[in-house]
Amino acid sequence: MEISSKENTHFFSNNTVLPVDRSSFKSESSASKEKQSCYGGIKIFLGALSFVYFAKALSGSYLKSTITQIERRFDIPSSLVGVIDGSFEIGNLLIIILVSYFGAKLHRPRIIGAGCLIMSAGTFLIAMPQFFMGRYRYERFTSTINSTVSISPCLQDKSQTPLSALEKSQAKMNAGCEKEAGSSMWIYVLLGNLLRGIGETPIQPLGITYIDDYAIEENAALYIGCVQTLAIIGPIFGFLLGSLCAKLYVDIGFVDLDSVTITHKDVQWVGAWWLGYLIAGVISVLAGIPFWFLPEHLPKPQSRKDSSTSSEQSKFITEDSKDQHKSYRQHVKIAEMAKFLPSLKNLFGNPVYILYLCASIIQFNSLIGMVTYKPKYIEQQYGQTSSKTNFVIGLINIPAVAFGIFSGGLIMKKFRINVLGAAKLSLGSSFFGYLLLLSLFAMGCENSDVAGLTVSYHGTKRMPDYEQALFSECNSGCACSKNDWDPICGENGVTYISACLAGCQASNGTGKNTVFFNCSCVGTLESPSPRSSAVVGPCQKGNECPKMFLYFLVISVITSYTLSVGGTPGYILLLRCIKPHLKSFALGIYTLAIRVLAGIPAPVYFGVAIDTTCLKWGSKRCGGRGACRLYDSSALRYVYLGLTLVLGTVSIFFSVAVLWVLRKRSSPQDETLSANGERGTCGTKSRKDHFVNSDRLIQSTYWPEKETRL
Repeated sequence: MEISSKENTHFFSNNTVLPVDRSSFKSESSASKEKQSCYGGIKIFLGALSFVYFAKALSGSYLKSTITQIERRFDIPSSLVGVIDGSFEIGNLLIIILVSYFGAKLHRPRIIGAGCLIMSAGTFLIAMPQFFMGRYRYERFTSTINSTVSISPCLQDKSQTPLSALEKSQAKMNAGCEKEAGSSMWIYVLLGNLLRGIGETPIQPLGITYIDDYAIEENAALYIGCVQTLAIIGPIFGFLLGSLCAKLYVDIGFVDLDSVTITHKDVQWVGAWWLGYLIAGVISVLAGIPFWFLPEHLPKPQSRKDSSTSSEQSKFITEDSKDQHKSYRQHVKIAEMAKFLPSLKNLFGNPVYILYLCASIIQFNSLIGMVTYKPKYIEQQYGQTSSKTNFVIGLINIPAVAFGIFSGGLIMKKFRINVLGAAKLSLGSSFFGYLLLLSLFAMGCENSDVAGLTVSYHGTKRMPDYEQALFSECNSGCACSKNDWDPICGENGVTYISACLAGCQASNGTGKNTVFFNCSCVGTLESPSPRSSAVVGPCQKGNECPKMFLYFLVISVITSYTLSVGGTPGYILLLRCIKPHLKSFALGIYTLAIRVLAGIPAPVYFGVAIDTTCLKWGSKRCGGRGACRLYDSSALRYVYLGLTLVLGTVSIFFSVAVLWVLRKRSSPQDETLSANGERGTCGTKSRKDHFVNSDRLIQSTYWPEKETRL
């Protein structure tokens, strides 16, 4: 800054001595060079910031794609996964005020670079448990794991198992139990996501303000729009990366894949979830490198110098003037602090702002919970694999959301919609979106036939106390455990929890090719046969399920688009009904409320509600409840969609209240407010209070975690 000031002083002193024609020539040459420098610098920063937005959106969406993988790997319930997901928001909230206030006074590009390093460190930390917690162990009968000891699935007599084999197995289990009892490795995933939230904090506020400060005014909105576009593309690649990693076995590179006896269609399958985090971490590191070489300040465009504030003027102020200016700024700061409470009172005294804030909080609760557990819902409801689920979400749903956001802004600009029209468009978008969501209740699949859980061993509906129904006359002679989950598919199309509970007496083959014979519980209802067979793995869902899944995808895409159309009008509505000097404060309160009251709690209580629909819980090696193995499809559908719709309906009531207040406040002559902000309908007296640049607002629209909540 001192060098720049001296150079400017020297430049002006030289100009006073030189002839007029040479002075004008030098000033034009200097202006041309400065313009080129400004364009080059801001474009480099724009490219770097766009890449950072892409990186953070990719890692955030990849976390969503690995929710079910993390749940199975660490044997934890959905409610705990919700806490892990919400830790990102907690990390963001820890330092957002400090970063927003002090960051603008420091070297903004380097702070963004430091944030990228912290974000990458958190991403790497999430993957670390894979290298310390040992190999993944899934429940499988001994004969399917290439064992040299031949053991009957139905252990009618424990003496048929060699004593040494039982002792070794028990000793191995106890050793593993001691290791697990001393560590809860999922905590590292939580801490890593917390670090991700801390590292992501400076990117949005400091990056956008840097562009706004040094870009030509008419280009700033375009630049910000480019950044937001890359932020939307990030989740597409995040879910596609999740699809790729879900196909790879979790311990790939550490074990012989031929010895793995489960496939990616098995509910116990865990993909290489950690691999994507390593890739995302490397991308975050690369994204942060350019910021360490960017200047703290760029030359301001010539068009902005005439209207620049104290930062430019201070270069030419004398020492006495600087002292007076400094004293004046101190008085201004004290006055601003004294106005904080009146500003807060003014903000919360605005009924439109309060009602819209309540509507947004409830709607974000609905959308965040729905998006967080959408992969799980598709897997459990339609029997799809994690890989296919992530591929579908990344390639179909997210582009629909991006197109909806763009369409909302385009409609606002094309038809020059006023504030009242924006409220109607936002309300209509929510209403028709949730109405479409209502139709998904009819597009579910019935429960798979699982003996002892969804159907009895005689083909009738399951008993209320399903754990007691796991045992029947056909397997009464077997020493089976009700805690095991090693499903097999009988030739009658019924899934059995284990070969032992199916009453199987013999097996042939190893690994994925194991076939069980003489299964006393397997057979058709008309002609039960004690010599029926079964194969490894659960049976596929009914023939109607693939068709229902296709219908679900179509409605889901239309719903995503419809709900997204109302995003931009709603945001414009928020900005139009706030006095200009309170807009930054209002947006800060809005962001804080969404993160605290929606981003953190929604994944947790959605997870708790989903856990209530579990039919069969897994068991940890040392005892205790693990991850859910099987959900009640009907109950899951009603809980997941029902909770989403109830919250959405409540938000619609608040949106109706917003529209009612706007109608009540607007007079007939005020209803002609166009997109260029010529008049206002929010009840303020000054026409100036409502003036905003519509094109800029529409293109730079941003709301909390938009790019990672798609």
